[in-house]
Amino acid sequence: MHRNNHRKVTKKPRELPRLSFNWAKVLVPMGFLGVFFVMALGGQFLLDRPVQRLEIESSFQRVTPIQVEAAIVSTLNGGFLSAELKGLQHQIESLDWVESAEITRRWPGKLSVRVKEHQAAARWGEEGLLNMHGELFTENSRYAFPELPRLAGPDGTEREVATRYLGLKNRLVEASLVLESLVMDDRGSWRIKLDGGQEIRIGRREVDERLDRLFQVVAPSLADQFHRIRYVDLRYTNGFSIGWVSKQEIQLAQESEALGNG
Repeated sequence: MHRNNHRKVTKKPRELPRLSFNWAKVLVPMGFLGVFFVMALGGQFLLDRPVQRLEIESSFQRVTPIQVEAAIVSTLNGGFLSAELKGLQHQIESLDWVESAEITRRWPGKLSVRVKEHQAAARWGEEGLLNMHGELFTENSRYAFPELPRLAGPDGTEREVATRYLGLKNRLVEASLVLESLVMDDRGSWRIKLDGGQEIRIGRREVDERLDRLFQVVAPSLADQFHRIRYVDLRYTNGFSIGWVSKQEIQLAQESEALGNG
């Protein structure tokens, strides 16, 4: 008989490595951060005093310091540090005639405001005004500006009409012509009126080519007779037609002008 000489071998369980955690290294920095945070909040609380002074810088041609101050006061909810400058800026820029505003803090309690006003380039419609960028910045101007030309067109065409005007401006000066109005109607047809009463009918098509014809052909060849012109119709492929003021009308206009000067 064979003896069973096999012996049971008992394996010892493997010991897992013990994790050591140095709480001091974690808590100390966190403590410093907490103290710093509390100090920062406390410092802001102590330094966030009410705004003591407003300094407003502008040319003040159309906007008054009182208007700017009222716009700021109506929106100023925080103190010197907590005041939301973007909101104040937008409030000022909502005023008529204000193109842009810039606000900065000046220690210890002053807000410095710089305001840039729109420069009116033309009238729009009956009471509106366009700036040099062709933007309608007010629809109900309190000022008449009779010296500015009047532009008009369908809603939403302000920039297009203004761009056309700015392209004409220097050419009119070179031709010794003064613009009274530039109008684009609902069909997209263009019409110019000069300060002498002459009407320039341009139409919808080939606008640039027709304007070239006006300044390169019509204006130079009829410069000494322009006062006798009632209208110039450029709505032709290669030509134009002219309507003349009668001699009787010219004489009446001259007599009326003489009486007015007298």
